[in-house]
Amino acid sequence: MKIETERLLLYPISDKEMVQLVDNEQDADLKQAYSEMLQGCVSEPEKRIWHAVWFMELKSHPGTIVGDLSFKGLAADGMVELGYGLRDGYCGHGYMTEAVKAISAWAVVQKGVTRIEAETAPENTASQHVLMNAGFIPTGESGEEGPRFLYKMT
Repeated sequence: MKIETERLLLYPISDKEMVQLVDNEQDADLKQAYSEMLQGCVSEPEKRIWHAVWFMELKSHPGTIVGDLSFKGLAADGMVELGYGLRDGYCGHGYMTEAVKAISAWAVVQKGVTRIEAETAPENTASQHVLMNAGFIPTGESGEEGPRFLYKMT
């Protein structure tokens, strides 16, 4: 499965690729998060898509991964939470806004999804701009990481 945007291909990576991602990750928090996502893929194979890491590949440079996105599972009430990150050197080009718009538009029409949420660190104004430019609105609530946002399901 692939989602195509103007400049990107978004696609979930395999469990084998996720194992490699975990093994190669130097940041302890990301390593833990990727490990939890892999566990979700293994324990809920029928809902794998909601746990897998999705790569963001440049269409103009096949094989160049500029970042990744992921959902944090599909909750019983239909909520999916979106997370994302860019690799060094790719900030400021609009890639993340493009990717968040596309994956949110895809997710909102999937069976069982009732809403999409995200949260970001309070000081991460760039991430907050990405969310708002991609159709999310602040909820006024805070989660573990900071302010929460809700995708406008239009």
